[in-house]
Amino acid sequence: MAAAAALAAHHHHRRLSSSSPAARSGALHHRLPFSSPPPPRHGCSWGARALRCAAAGDGGASSSRSTVAPPPAPPSSLEELYRSCTSWTWRGMRVNYLVRGDGPPLLLVHGFGASVGHWRRNIGVLSESYTVYAIDLLGFGASEKPPGFCYTMETWAELILDFLDEVVKRPTVLVGNSVGSLACVMAAADRSFLSWNNLKDILLSVYGNKDAVDDELVEIIRGPADGEGALDAFVSTVTGPPGPSPIALMPAVRAPVLVLWGDRDPFTPIDGPVGRYFSALPGDLPNVTLHMLEGVGHCPHDDRPDLVHAKLLPWLHGLPSSAAAPPPPPPPPRRAPPPAGGGLMRHPMKYIADVYREIY
Repeated sequence: MAAAAALAAHHHHRRLSSSSPAARSGALHHRLPFSSPPPPRHGCSWGARALRCAAAGDGGASSSRSTVAPPPAPPSSLEELYRSCTSWTWRGMRVNYLVRGDGPPLLLVHGFGASVGHWRRNIGVLSESYTVYAIDLLGFGASEKPPGFCYTMETWAELILDFLDEVVKRPTVLVGNSVGSLACVMAAADRSFLSWNNLKDILLSVYGNKDAVDDELVEIIRGPADGEGALDAFVSTVTGPPGPSPIALMPAVRAPVLVLWGDRDPFTPIDGPVGRYFSALPGDLPNVTLHMLEGVGHCPHDDRPDLVHAKLLPWLHGLPSSAAAPPPPPPPPRRAPPPAGGGLMRHPMKYIADVYREIY
């Protein structure tokens, strides 16, 4: 199996998870924060697009004209590849690698028992358009094999990350085979800063008004999430106790309540269990007012602030003063909670956690 991942070289503290990802192939796109506008995705990952560009030589653009593909480059001889190799010292140990070509960088990571030479049929073609790095993982090929060393996937992922930081020093496409692909995925997943494209795609799915998803919004979300301790705080939140259900709490609330609900909210859809409960509340609790906001997603105040203000301001102006507040209505009989499944369910962070796993 193989995997391609575009990963930025970025200097900061890293912490690898002790568990291996379930998926061993895929594409992730990580860039340095706002060094330049991110490239369009056009339905594919940057890494996969880069590899197609290298093979086709057309910059990845499609054309209706018939073109003749250039003849394939002959495979590089093993002797030539081995003569081109150099070494890098990692934690006092020698790591063998090769660099060839000019252009955006690629890093090739071999599989179990293999080495730089396993990419002999690829390096020549790829180096016509890219700067190709190929590395021998510690313990393989011409890299050092220290006696008694404990080889783990986490170690190889750390090696890849440090190689990017110290040698490549640029956003890089990782291309791996077999266990090399898993090491690439682990390295890509370990970057604690948010992918610009991944985060923007998630926000676009959450907002009904796509024009509201701009660079400023991405930075508002990405910036704090890249800070020290942010990942720990998020994991603690989504794995901790879910807290009381709003369905159980609402009958006890006696104060006036205004509910503004986006009809395109993907996290808590109005046709889900919690949405259906709240949509029926005005008939059960006279202190509750609900308005559906057309074309609005999960963050109404930022998605369509004009619609929110149009409902919120008149409601605020109509609130009675504390001196003239009417006595609270008696609590109605408690409604049976909806069945588990769908919508926000009984754990309000579950869906959010599933989405955000991709960007940490």
